[in-house]
Amino acid sequence: MSKRITPFASRYCSTLDRLKEDIRRKRPGLLRWGVVLQHDNATPHSADLTQQWLQRYGWEILPHPAHSPDLVPSDFHLFGPLKRHLGGMAFETEDDLISESRNWFDNLDVDFFRVGINSLLSRWQKCIDLHGDYVEK
Repeated sequence: MSKRITPFASRYCSTLDRLKEDIRRKRPGLLRWGVVLQHDNATPHSADLTQQWLQRYGWEILPHPAHSPDLVPSDFHLFGPLKRHLGGMAFETEDDLISESRNWFDNLDVDFFRVGINSLLSRWQKCIDLHGDYVEK
């Protein structure tokens, strides 16, 4: 068994299938121009199955320095506000936590996500200027 095969790679490829279909449906023609995907070096992302999927559809991966949470929108833009929202709350069950988290996500304005994605350009430039070193705000 290859070290690069994980039980999560199949699930990640299914997520990519849904993403591809959503792009095709919501942004007709965009797939023709090519897709550049940013994901980190997590095992499901680097698994052989995932790499085969990306190669099959010609999706390019934006290089990502190892251990760079400063370049992952979920780390620098999403988890802090979510943590502040959930701070001080007590949950009886894991399902209660999941429900509250989903409610928070459902009520976010599209601009919240736009700001996070748009800040990537300046973060990448800082990373380049620092020769791959960690980028603070």
